[in-house]
Amino acid sequence: MLITLEGIEGSGKTTQIEYMAAYFRETGHDCVITKEPGGTGIGEKIRAILLNPENHKMDPLAELLLYAADRAQHVHEIIIPMQRAGKIVVCDRFHDSTTVYQGFARGLDMGLIQRLNALVMGDVSPDVTFVLDLPVELGLKRAWKQIQNGSRNEAETRFENEKRQFHEKVRNGYLTLALREPDRFCVVDAAKAPDQVRAAIVERLNALVK
Repeated sequence: MLITLEGIEGSGKTTQIEYMAAYFRETGHDCVITKEPGGTGIGEKIRAILLNPENHKMDPLAELLLYAADRAQHVHEIIIPMQRAGKIVVCDRFHDSTTVYQGFARGLDMGLIQRLNALVMGDVSPDVTFVLDLPVELGLKRAWKQIQNGSRNEAETRFENEKRQFHEKVRNGYLTLALREPDRFCVVDAAKAPDQVRAAIVERLNALVK
């Protein structure tokens, strides 16, 4: 089983993934937590390039191809082997991030993005995708607060530095995808307290596990 979490900056994915890991431990399920970009040793090096704010001149196509390279390594090194071992894989961001960030927000060709995703993912597809949704202003406020207090890496702020319009496109992109695939997506109000967000996620997980 593959479960993915998506959302704009500051949506609380890291907190909720920790809750999810605890949920699966408590219910007796073997769970692996991973992320994109950076879920592998090679991916960590790609992540350092992608998220470094000094790389603000990166061409959108170069950005897209770096994410595809990270995903190809991640799928074949982590996701497929863990699924074959019967483990539940929970991933912080996956292919929907590319569709939204490089497609909806950057304006790259959606057909190209879909072909790249299909190439690197093969038969791998999320069973459920949680979108932690909240207003852009609130998400960015949370993100910068975490950066300033040291709980988030200041060296990984290239996307936080994007203009508000970019983040609005990202948010709208996620909501559009959720409307297109209502059976896979579960949109959760991430403006609520973390415990309330957790409760909404657990409700869906209970149904999924059963």
